Amino acid sequence: MQYRRFGRTELSMPVFSCGGMRYQHKWQDQPWAEIPPEGQANLEATIRRSLELGINHIETARGYGTSELQLGRILPTLPREQIIVQTKVSPKPDAQEFRDTLEKSLQLLQLDSVDLLGIHGINTPDNLTDTIRPGGCLDVVREFQAQGRIRHVGFSTHGPTDVICRAIETGLFDYVNLHWYYINQGNWPAIEAAQGQDMGVFIISPSDKGGHLYAPPPKLVELCAPLSPMVFNNLFCLSHPEVHTLSVGAARPTDFDEHLKTLPVLAQAGDLLPPILERLEQEAIRCLGKEWVETWDQGLPDPHHVPDEIGVKTILWLRNLAIAYDMVDYGKARYNLLNNGGHWFPGKQASDPIDRSRIERSLQHSPHRQKIPALLEDAARRLGGETVQRLSQS
Repeated sequence: MQYRRFGRTELSMPVFSCGGMRYQHKWQDQPWAEIPPEGQANLEATIRRSLELGINHIETARGYGTSELQLGRILPTLPREQIIVQTKVSPKPDAQEFRDTLEKSLQLLQLDSVDLLGIHGINTPDNLTDTIRPGGCLDVVREFQAQGRIRHVGFSTHGPTDVICRAIETGLFDYVNLHWYYINQGNWPAIEAAQGQDMGVFIISPSDKGGHLYAPPPKLVELCAPLSPMVFNNLFCLSHPEVHTLSVGAARPTDFDEHLKTLPVLAQAGDLLPPILERLEQEAIRCLGKEWVETWDQGLPDPHHVPDEIGVKTILWLRNLAIAYDMVDYGKARYNLLNNGGHWFPGKQASDPIDRSRIERSLQHSPHRQKIPALLEDAARRLGGETVQRLSQS
């Protein structure tokens, strides 16, 4: 395993982290008596395999159902100084509710302290305010830190880049968990801002939210050769020293195997990446047109400024991926989460047909405002289907 300094925490962080949102029994809290022995055995085998590989960062959250409860049966049996434990708790307007939830997390994990506590989901300005205001969630965290129960505090986010940067620029956080990978590079300014604050940078879900790379379409496999799409994406992310660790949301011990193929080629990123990046870019241009590829996202408003709160930018992005790289299944999964993702995945689907004149008026700053309404309808036909829920709602 390779390790990187996790910003000002000074932790030696493995370049892969063991994320805890896929090996738990259920997404809702359950009593210990209802955890199947075979399910707990799988979780423990996954953790032990992770540690065998040198992946000693175990990451979970209060929102991951039985994950903390189940981890609390194995983590206390491991050498404490050899593992880095992180959990996350969502911000609340009521600091006492946040305190109670944080207390429950620590009780479930059965540890005297956690190394990293993330404010889970600073996705909106209100989330940030609830966290940093006097008497807010961060003041509670500081009390726990003074008691030695939390070492470092950061935040996780699915929010827009400007909100992420505002949170980073407060200087109050030691690290950030955020989305950034080949198919979605919009948060790079936030990573640069984090580097300026000497913060740790943890990439959320690079293989799942980064394109369902555990089941890539044949076209994407061909374009990424000689690497698999998963290894390509890992290498792309880790070729940037500003990035410190990538989450592996392992559901079973074998889920680490493909990721490990990244390690022997890390030093060759300068030779391996350029031809793959060129092929991907040229294929997008061939399928979508050069002008569109270079300018499609210019001047697009957020959903709150579009009639019916249509997620214009997200929909066009998913359509691009479906057409250029045959990422249709991924596009459908994400598109059909619209309407139901809340502030974790904002925006609504586009109907077919839509009121083109109303939509066009909201796109006054886009060079493509006249053709976008038709493209939204096309995306609805390509990607629409049954509504998808967030995993935590399933």
